[in-house]
Amino acid sequence: MKSFLITVFFFISLLSFSQDNHIVKTEDGRRVLLKADFTWEYIDLVKPQATKQEETQKLESSNETVCNLPLDFEEPNLDKKIQNQLKKGRATIEHVKKKVAKDFKCDVEDVILLSVKETKASGNYDFCVKGTKVTYKRSGHNIAKKLNIF
Repeated sequence: MKSFLITVFFFISLLSFSQDNHIVKTEDGRRVLLKADFTWEYIDLVKPQATKQEETQKLESSNETVCNLPLDFEEPNLDKKIQNQLKKGRATIEHVKKKVAKDFKCDVEDVILLSVKETKASGNYDFCVKGTKVTYKRSGHNIAKKLNIF
């Protein structure tokens, strides 16, 4: 019975990989048929019109990336014990700000810390850089820009 299930699973997966053509979507929303002979053609010849709902979503998402700070904004205070432990691995807030400034090609003074969630092992940092809100993540002593996949 076990070998029968493995065989059926193998053939089902083989069928899914043996399909010739693939349909993909371009950035502007048109569908393209990619053929097995390395040619392609548009399925949708006309570029789809954006609906009002999609336009409002684009505006809302663009507003989320813009940081509107009040004039009397102060950066949050960080835990001194954690910052002292992170000095050994060069992962203090100063090091994180230097990395953000280097990534965005600006001065360290242009990087403003908005919020922080930090432990010894990891941390999430929200910054305002040149009017844009960005999030960086620290895992141990490694610092990288947080990706929004979903």
